[in-house]
Amino acid sequence: MSSAAEGYLETVPFEIDLEGSRALVTGAGQGVGRAIALALADAGADVVINDVVESRADEVADEIRQRDGRADGAPFDVTDWDSVHAALDRLGGVDILINNAGNAGVDGFSALRPFVDTDPAEWDRYIRVNLHGVMNCTRAALPSMISRNGGRIITVISDAARYGDAFLAPYAAAKAGAAGFCRSIAREVGRYNITVNCVALGTIRTPTTMRPDADSPANVEREQQQLKKYIIRRKGEPEDAAGLVAFLASPSASWITGQTYPINGGYSLSM
Repeated sequence: MSSAAEGYLETVPFEIDLEGSRALVTGAGQGVGRAIALALADAGADVVINDVVESRADEVADEIRQRDGRADGAPFDVTDWDSVHAALDRLGGVDILINNAGNAGVDGFSALRPFVDTDPAEWDRYIRVNLHGVMNCTRAALPSMISRNGGRIITVISDAARYGDAFLAPYAAAKAGAAGFCRSIAREVGRYNITVNCVALGTIRTPTTMRPDADSPANVEREQQQLKKYIIRRKGEPEDAAGLVAFLASPSASWITGQTYPINGGYSLSM
């Protein structure tokens, strides 16, 4: 190893230390967002917990405070530009933005069926939250990051956007759109020391993915068939996503931008 490299490693030790940073995690009232918020708080960040349901945001903020972390709730709808802009103004900006709010928003997922059997009214719910929500929050967060000459933006997308799962075309399109959007923003704001990355999740066990008929024979069979597609034969847990997101939010990831990292148990592979 060269002396220059040795000197760099001595001055920038590997650690996830977010002390002094303020992070906004959208959709953090449960599931993956909650796990990310807890991880960021454990790393020292002041975490703002967003959720469209106020009680969920407050519960996670309370949970972080009980762990001696610092957190506040911020209920707003990421699809409502005026609400997003007002919330970021009240916060005075953030250092870290985690665009996690997604799935099908408050409307919930439609029944899985071929795209030819859907209609445009169903597509909109996916595009609003998974694409427009990301754009709204990013637009509101960027001015303060630019003025401070630094920031982190991390967007949670889905392996549906990379793999192209059948019967999820509108959702996959919205998530792929968010990834493309983030790549473009990465090119625009790198000069301000702002990094922009995505993580693409496989199936994670969350309240929105757990079916009410989980124990029925038909669903058990369906689950077993699905798990055969995973190299690591289990569904992901919210905590499986949190570690990489916390790293990408840290100073140790300052030269990583414009990338999409799969967290998927080997459902799809990348080079």
